[in-house]
Order: sequence, then structure tokens, then C-alpha cells
Amino acid sequence: MKQLIIILILLTALPSIAQQSITLEECYNLVTTNYPLAKQSKLLNTQNKLEAAVISTSQLPQISLDAYATYLSDVIEFPATMSAVEPLNNDQYRATVSVNQLIYNGGATGASLDLKSAQLKTKQKQVEVSLYQLKQQINQLYFSILLAQESKLLLNAKQTQLQAKLKEIQSGIKYGAVLPSSDKVLQAELLKIDQQFKELESNKLTLIQSLSSLISLQLNSSTLFQNSLVETQLQTDLTRPELELFQLKKEEIENSESVLSKQNAPKLLGFATGGYGNPGLNMLDNSFQTFYTVGVKLNWKVFDWNSNKKQRESLLINKDIIDNETEIFKLNTNIELNKQQKEIDKTEAFITSDLEIINLRKEVLKSADSQLKNGVITSSAYITELTNLYEDENTLVKHKIQLQLAKSNYNIIKGQ
Repeated sequence: MKQLIIILILLTALPSIAQQSITLEECYNLVTTNYPLAKQSKLLNTQNKLEAAVISTSQLPQISLDAYATYLSDVIEFPATMSAVEPLNNDQYRATVSVNQLIYNGGATGASLDLKSAQLKTKQKQVEVSLYQLKQQINQLYFSILLAQESKLLLNAKQTQLQAKLKEIQSGIKYGAVLPSSDKVLQAELLKIDQQFKELESNKLTLIQSLSSLISLQLNSSTLFQNSLVETQLQTDLTRPELELFQLKKEEIENSESVLSKQNAPKLLGFATGGYGNPGLNMLDNSFQTFYTVGVKLNWKVFDWNSNKKQRESLLINKDIIDNETEIFKLNTNIELNKQQKEIDKTEAFITSDLEIINLRKEVLKSADSQLKNGVITSSAYITELTNLYEDENTLVKHKIQLQLAKSNYNIIKGQ
């Protein structure tokens, strides 16, 4: 009994498990997180941490080890009056350990770290821009699938109507009210519909596979693609990620300027050296000795032939170039928006006309249906009118999907 209950529960749950549903917004989110390019954001973050750690080591003590052995062809000789002083050895040996500690460098290390942080933000925003640009590709695939999905529903309706009409005609043939060959035309049309179903399904499956690859989610022909109403918001400001990228590039240049401005700042270092050698610091002692030196060192590049100034002027030109690129981007984007708005207006007008045409076609088909029943027209004439209605309904569906696509593209171009 318990096994029977489990089986019944599984059978009840099976349709809900099998029926997969997805929305356009979910596709946007999935491509942003699952597309291979999205992995670069984490890689860039890891790379930046390593580079920042390298820069930070400049503030840590720098330790070096030196050792050498030399043979001198000649050494200092002392006068005979200093015969008590032992002559210097021609072979000399020395091993030293040196420690250098940066005390002050005008904030160059901090400026370099700030620059690395700005570069990371720019690179990550570039990744975001590239992922954002995939959304229009998502739109094209998603609404093409929707069109195939809606066209299939219309074809189903046409098939159902023809099947019902075939039964009527076969009944009329049986009782001699309709010509014997009238059902053959309807049967041939039903076979054509089967072909159209196969073609629709094949095209839809190809589109679904392409969308699945983009969003890294397994979809199939039974997946339900939600046809949510898309609305456009009238606003003047663009909110595209490219504009943020341009701003981040300018901030990166400002950080580069800061690094350059601190390159010629005075650098103060403390140092200490300890060693063991023969001779040591006392050159008159020909024995192995330990020794050490400590001190501070100031390094200040006073004049660089205006090299630093010219580099900063070059960076200012780069800022002007970015401003120019921003202006061009806004101009081209507004042109695209106007183009999409015209497409929206045109398609809305088409839809209004489509509805009027369909109402007229329905009246004509209704009359043809009555005439077919009374033997006034042939099945071919009836199918012609039915096909005309189907094609006009299909055109309406196509225009509705095109309107949704145009609105979605408008929103993507706008940055909404």
C-alpha cells in the first residue's frame, strides 16, 4: 500500500518536474553569471591582490647577501720605516648581509596601490560591459523561440479546425450532400500542417540549443518560455555600463597622474650592513674580522629633463580622448534609440491594422463555412480562406513578438 502511495505521488509530481519554465529576465541573469567571460572577474581580483602584495613589499625590509673572494695583483706597500706593519694580503675575502628599510618615499607606494585598485575596477567593468552586450543576442534568440512557440499554437488551432471540418465533410459525403473528393483536399492540407509542425519544431530546437549554450542551462523543446509584457520607460538619461567604464578609465588616469607626481619625490632609506672578511674595515689588520655599518640615505631626483611633466601631459590628452569617446558613444546610442522607437511606433500601427484585417477574414471564413456546408463552394476555396485567416493571425503574432523585441532592445540600448 505504501509503495502504491509513493508511485501515485511521483506520477502526480512528474508533470510539474518535466515542465520547465523560464523568463527573459532569468536569461539575462544566467548569462551574466554562467557565461565563461564572467569567470574573469574573480581571476582579475586574485591577480590584483597578488600585484598589490608585490607593491606593498617595498615597505618591508629588503635583505641581500653578498660574498666574494679576490686576488689583487698589487696592494699598498708601506715605507721601510713602518716595517712593523704587516703587509696586506693579495687575496681578500668578504661576506656581508645588508638590510635596507624604506622610511619615506613621498606616498609613492600608496599611490601605486590606488592605481592598481582603479585598474581592477576598470577591468571588471569591461567584463560587465561585454556581458551586458550579450543581452541583445539573448533578446533575438528568446523572442524567436517565442514566435515559434506562438506559431505552433496557431497551427494547432488550424489543425483542430480542419480536423473538425474533415469530419463534417466526410459525414456530408456519406449522405451524398457533398462531392466525394472534397475530403481529399482537407486531408492533403492536414499533411502539410504536419510538415509545418516538424519544421517549426526543428527551428525552435536549434534556437533553444543556442540559448542554452549562452546561459549554460539545459533547456528542451518542452520548456515554456514566458511571454511577459515589456514596457519602455521614457527618460532622457542613459544608464549604460559603458558610461561607467569611461568614468573609471578617467579615474585610472587620475591615479596614474598621482603616481607620476610622486616619482620624483625624495626617498629616505635606512640601511645596515654586517659582514665577515679579511681584511675587515681595518685595512691594516690582515685577519678575518666581523664588522658592521649603519646609516641613512637620501635619494632625490632633482631634474629629469621634464620627462615626468611630459608624461602627465600625455595622460591629460588621454582624458580628452575618453571624453571624446563618451560623446561619440552617447550620439550613436541616441541614434539607435530613435531607430528602435520608430520600429516600436511602426509595429504598433501594424498590430492595429492586423486586428482589423483578422476581423474581416473571420467574417469571410464564416461565410465560406456556410457555403461549403451548402455545396456552393469547394473544399479548396474554403481552405484558401482558412489559410488566409491563419496567415493573418500569424502575422499578428509575429508583429506582437517584434514589438516585444523592439521594446526589449530599446531598454537594453537605454541601459534599463
